[in-house]
Amino acid sequence: MTALKAWQDAQALKDAKAVQAAQDEMNALQLFKRDLGTFMRVYAFLSQIFDYGNTAIEKRAIFFRRLLPLLEFGREREGVDLSKVVLTHHKLKNQGKRALPLGAGEPLPPLTDPGCGQLQEKEKARLAEIIEKVNTLFDGELSDDDKLVYVNHVLKGKLLESDILVQQANNNTKEQFSNSPDLATEIMNAVMDALSAHTTMSKQALDSEKVRSGLKDVLLGPAKLYESLRQRGNEAGIR
Repeated sequence: MTALKAWQDAQALKDAKAVQAAQDEMNALQLFKRDLGTFMRVYAFLSQIFDYGNTAIEKRAIFFRRLLPLLEFGREREGVDLSKVVLTHHKLKNQGKRALPLGAGEPLPPLTDPGCGQLQEKEKARLAEIIEKVNTLFDGELSDDDKLVYVNHVLKGKLLESDILVQQANNNTKEQFSNSPDLATEIMNAVMDALSAHTTMSKQALDSEKVRSGLKDVLLGPAKLYESLRQRGNEAGIR
């Protein structure tokens, strides 16, 4: 028997004690539903600011998001529920012309060099950090572009193709993921796959555990391998 039905039956029988008990149960259900809504709003806001570092909170939020629309207890809402309202038509009304002041009579500056946008400073700093770290790993006549492409595109791209790493990144913290033996194996495989295209750096990486360890630090640091694997896993629905 639902709380609403129990309340209605108690009302019909004029049983004050049963009415109060049913009322308390309905109030508890409504409080539970409001708490779920509060959790979802807070999670949606905070998840845009920082990474919680585990999947338990994310799984709970997904479950609550599915559960919340199903919690209809039959009680009148405190406000008007517009969640199921469907817009069928709308009307536009001409309210006449209005002046658009631009301030002090100064004209707007014209567009210059459209389509020539530059990388944001944050992205520039990230790429510069990759180059700086890779510079300490490799010797020889190698351009910054070669180093950047090798780590941030070739190796990272090959590692992003690993379903094992995607699954591990989605189910572990970054610290746990960095200690995965599969990560070291997949880095070795990626280096071997890239050998023909980037012989110089690949040979040094194959011959040196220090270089491979340094590559792991770069990939997990400014190259954001872990975050990219989690993003790919979320997009593909991999758990």
